Amino acid sequence: MESKQKMFRLLQGDVGSGKTIVSVIAALNAIKAGYQVAIMSPTEILAIQHYKFILENFNNFCKAEILTGKTEYKKRKKILNNLLNNKIDILIGTHSLFQEKITYFNLGLIIIDEQHKFGVNQRKKLSDKGGKDCDVLVMSATPIPRTMMMTIYGDMDISLIKSKPKNRKPIKTYSKNETKINEVINFIKSEISKKNQVFWVCPLIKESKKIDHQSAIEKYKYLSKIFKDKVDIVHGAMSKEEKDKVLNKFNDRKIDILVSTTVIEVGIDFPNANVIVIENSNKYGLSQLHQLRGRVGRGNKESSCILMFKAGLSENARKRITILKNTNDGFKIAEEDLKIRGYGDILGFKQSGLKKYNLADPIQHENLFDIAEQEIKKIEKNKIKINNFNKLIKLYDKVAVINETI
Repeated sequence: MESKQKMFRLLQGDVGSGKTIVSVIAALNAIKAGYQVAIMSPTEILAIQHYKFILENFNNFCKAEILTGKTEYKKRKKILNNLLNNKIDILIGTHSLFQEKITYFNLGLIIIDEQHKFGVNQRKKLSDKGGKDCDVLVMSATPIPRTMMMTIYGDMDISLIKSKPKNRKPIKTYSKNETKINEVINFIKSEISKKNQVFWVCPLIKESKKIDHQSAIEKYKYLSKIFKDKVDIVHGAMSKEEKDKVLNKFNDRKIDILVSTTVIEVGIDFPNANVIVIENSNKYGLSQLHQLRGRVGRGNKESSCILMFKAGLSENARKRITILKNTNDGFKIAEEDLKIRGYGDILGFKQSGLKKYNLADPIQHENLFDIAEQEIKKIEKNKIKINNFNKLIKLYDKVAVINETI
């Protein structure tokens, strides 16, 4: 950030490793140097959490504001005016941050949280708000194998946070057939008696005739019969006020169990919650399961994740559950996820599916990617003319034909 070059950097760390505090310190440096900062989050819940975190801890050092799609017109107008007149240091929000009408006085740093949740065009639109010299820091809690990083983020510098805060303990992961729900209920009762709190995640909000998945509403009703008024529910169809009310109840320990959809997948931080139950776990990808599991284990207590599944697991679903039970290492999980799901479109337009490569496969030919990276740096450093490689480019165009004849 202190150099004359534009920073374009990926900060990657596992769930709960401390990316947020690192990014906020970077933001304070930019503000001290006279610039504004934009922090873009994929969900309103996460944006609010960042906003509260900055208010509670850094209110004396900066003036922060939050802008989302639900910000009322009058307040929105005031925020936009203050932003243009340099009365706001940090603007936190969702997709609202790159809308056409938003103009910054002197945007110097853009922080994009959970970057994989945004499209390439969305990231570019926000980056354009700061001009060509604006520093960009993108963060991801979904670890990506190194070769994939080089393929997707070849134009970025990469910083890794490989460790977690010292008091964190590994999360113990178990799998249970849904027919054994009584065992799970007994375990939950035991945890609540120890003053612990529980997340219970379901894939759907309401019951569906087409999809045989547990719904959050049905599970909420079921658990309310057992745990009475110590259960509440949060999902994406609720208003901001409704969500806030429930999350605050959970934070203040007025309820013991929070039933939710995957709306809690990213960033929600409740250190007292140390059990998460995930219904229909066989229907999620490895990375999403790892993200959900990361909602617990944020305090200094031992934490548990229970993966519920229906009978008749597919081979891939069995693999995913076994991998989750055997490791908490997000980078290892990402490697395995890649092998199971395939690459999809590496630029983010497709999320899965096997990809046919013309020349090299990032897993099978990792050494070739290393050599290519070194050669590109050499070309840039020595300012070698690209037209020296025209013959290679012509050969590349014929690779598909060559492959078919071999």
